[in-house]
Amino acid sequence: TAISSCEHIIKDLDRYNDGDDICISYIPIENKQVHNANVLGASLLSRVYSFSKNEEYRELASKSINYTIKYQRGDFSWYYGEADNLHWVDNFHTAYVLDSIKYYIECTGDNKLSSKLEAGYQFWKKTFFLEDGTPAYYDNKIYPIDIQCSSQAIDTLVFFSNLDNTSLQLAKKIANWTIDNMQDKSGYFYYRKYKYGIINKTPTLHWGQATMMSALSGLLLELNNHE
Repeated sequence: TAISSCEHIIKDLDRYNDGDDICISYIPIENKQVHNANVLGASLLSRVYSFSKNEEYRELASKSINYTIKYQRGDFSWYYGEADNLHWVDNFHTAYVLDSIKYYIECTGDNKLSSKLEAGYQFWKKTFFLEDGTPAYYDNKIYPIDIQCSSQAIDTLVFFSNLDNTSLQLAKKIANWTIDNMQDKSGYFYYRKYKYGIINKTPTLHWGQATMMSALSGLLLELNNHE
């Protein structure tokens, strides 16, 4: 199944060539450069490469990761995409980029990008979270607080705990804030929280419940491992 997914990336998705680097298109029907989609593809290719040793997967993953690294901004952030209408910086899409680069480094042994990854991680960690664990959406404003800001932040902090001995403490803060502010008494998690106490309580399945189950399960497992 994983190889089939990699073949879809290789054969069905368009590519944007930028010198020696490549951006894997977001969708099959048009050439659209979006950083998190590009490196999520590279992440899967590199993880499957670690088992299959398919050099085509590793080569495309390398060119894809290098494309996104090239466009890391001066403050070590990334825009959502490079088109003029995609120039914003947000929490969970940045986290997708960080996770993907870390997977690529771990699965290929290509450590030359480690300093870029660390700088991006530190930007993300200091920019998107308030002292009480509130996860902001954008780099320049808090609202709307999306449930994915919480769940992906917890996931990423757990994933980086082998590199950052303070990450689990922040992950716990975010988890507790989310439970207190975005979990219904019946158990499910709300979709979004807006200014002035307005809440969209839609119980989205993939976007809210599955991602929070994954995040809280991963955090619990990692905390138990550290006992």
